Amino acid sequence: MMQVDGPRRRVYIKFVTSEKMQTVLRSTAGQLEFQHDTGEISTVHVEIAGMGLRKIRIANLPPEISDKTLRDIMSKYGEVKDITEEQWSEKYRYSVSNWIRIVELQLKQHIPPHMLIVEQRVLITYEGQPIICYGCNETGHQYGDFPHRRTAPPSATITH
Repeated sequence: MMQVDGPRRRVYIKFVTSEKMQTVLRSTAGQLEFQHDTGEISTVHVEIAGMGLRKIRIANLPPEISDKTLRDIMSKYGEVKDITEEQWSEKYRYSVSNWIRIVELQLKQHIPPHMLIVEQRVLITYEGQPIICYGCNETGHQYGDFPHRRTAPPSATITH
C-alpha cells in the first residue's frame, strides 16, 4: 500500500513483511535518485517511518537526574545529539524550566511511551511514535481498548 502526503513532500509505503522492508532499506543504503519529467534529479531519503532525527520530550523526570544519566539511557535508542530543558512561554519576563527535557536523537528504534529512569516513571512522546498500550506494551491499541483489560463487576443494586 502507498500513501502520498503532498504538503509534507513524503510518500509512505507499507510492506507486506518486515523482511521485504529491510531488503529495500539495505539495497538503497537509505537514498535513491528520482528523475522528474523535466529531467531534474532529486535525492530521496528512504527510512522507516517515524525514525530519523527526532525531538523526544521526557516528562516527569526529576531535575536531580543528570543529563549524562539520561544520555546513557537514551543512547540505546539512537545517537543523542543534544539534551535541553523546555522552557515556559517566552511571554513571561524570565525563562523558567517546565521540567520537561528535550532529547534530540537520531532514532534507530522506537522508544516506549513510558519507562523507569532511576526508579522514576517518565512519559515519553515524539512525532511518529507508534501507539503503544500502557497496560500490556503491545502496539496497535491504547489502554482504553486493551483487549484483556479486566472491568469492574457491576455494582449490586438494592431493590425494595
